[in-house]
Formats: sequence, structure tokens, C-alpha cells
Amino acid sequence: MTLVGQVDRSNPLPLWAQVLSDLRAKMAAGEFRDRFPTDEEVATAYGVSRQTVREAVRRLQGEGLVERRRGRGTTLAEPVLEQPLRALYSLARTVSHHGLAERNEILAAGRRTPPDDVAEALELRRGDDVVFLERLRFADEEPISLERSWLPWSSARGILRVDLEHGPLYDALAVACGLRVTSASERISPVVPPAADRARLRMPARTAAFLVERRAFAGDRPVELRRGTVRGDRYRFVAEWPSPPGLS
Repeated sequence: MTLVGQVDRSNPLPLWAQVLSDLRAKMAAGEFRDRFPTDEEVATAYGVSRQTVREAVRRLQGEGLVERRRGRGTTLAEPVLEQPLRALYSLARTVSHHGLAERNEILAAGRRTPPDDVAEALELRRGDDVVFLERLRFADEEPISLERSWLPWSSARGILRVDLEHGPLYDALAVACGLRVTSASERISPVVPPAADRARLRMPARTAAFLVERRAFAGDRPVELRRGTVRGDRYRFVAEWPSPPGLS
């Protein structure tokens, strides 16, 4: 790697701040996709001390842009997806919004007899079957969510005839089955996933996860129960509420 850097010693801005700003700009331009330079390489390129470099890199680390680990040096941090909780959302669209490629690996898709709690949540009659889907969701080549969905067989069986490897499930449900999801309720809980799920998600040791349980409706009719395990190191939920009158 040939790193070219420059600082202006007549500038009142501290040297570490100048190095920080330039490194940040180079990262945004994609210069360090393969490897982040060592402290020695940065010091040589900018003609500054190792202490100045350490301060600049420490600031990058504080911003969540790089990770610094003993024995591995400094590496670019994996992007963390932020999901606003203002309205009904789509993981596929969230991934695409962050400039990453979204895809699903379909682990299971077919007709099933539902467990009792699923049948109750979907308000099914005795003997009614469901469409069962198990999808491993990806952002680029990194798995971020493992989702299991149950949908009423009588109204959603057409979804098994369409492409489920890309795009939002609810778009496919509307096109294939004429069902448009209009609302949903969701419960988000911390969870320690079973070993098999952790392996599929390639979760590092001691990494937290969210269990996201969603019940979706078309009008007043429940059309999906979903349980998803989401990697806590790659995804976070952000709630935003308008300030009510009189609140300070």
C-alpha cells in the first residue's frame, strides 16, 4: 500500500485532527477496502509522530469507523444497519438503503401443520395448515438475520411460486396472493440464540442478539407471524418520536 498524506503545519488545527480528517475522507472514497494502513505507514506518509497517529486512529475508533485489536492491528469496522422505528419497515429496503446487496438464502419453504401458538396468533381453525418459510437474510455476504415465518395456507400458498431470494416478503405477498400488509405489531427482546442459529448467523463469541416477533395484518386479518433472530453487532433499532405539546 502506498499512502499519500499531507498536513499543513501553519494551520492552527492540531496535526492529529488534520490526519483524522484526511483519513476519514480517504475511507469515504473507499481507499482502504483491502487493508487499513499501519500506524508506522500513516506516520511516514504524513510526516508526524506515532503519538499523533494513535490519537487520530483513536478518534476513528470512537466514531465506529475502525476496530483496533491486539495482534490484528487496525481494520475497518463492519457497517451497522440502523432501523428507524417510525412505521412498518422492510429489512430488505433497509439493507439496500445502506448501499449493501440484500439477498435471502431459503432454508425451508412449504406446507406445514402449525404449532398451537402459531395457529392461535393467526386465528386459524382446527386443521388449517400454514406456509412455513425459513430465510437467512444477508447484507452483502454477511448474514444478519435468521427469520421463520408462518402464513395462512388458504390465502398465502401462492407465495411459494415466486422468487423469495430477493426483495421484501410483503411485496411478493401482494403480487402472488393479493394480500397487502397494512399494519403490524412487534416485540423486540434480547436473546441468547441456540448454537445452530448462532452458527448459521456466523455470530462471534459473546455477541448479543435480538429476537424480533412480528404479527402482520391485512386489514383486520392476521397474515403472518414472524420470529427473527437478528445479530446485535450488525443491527440496531432507533426509535424517534415527535415531542408532544408541553414536553420539555
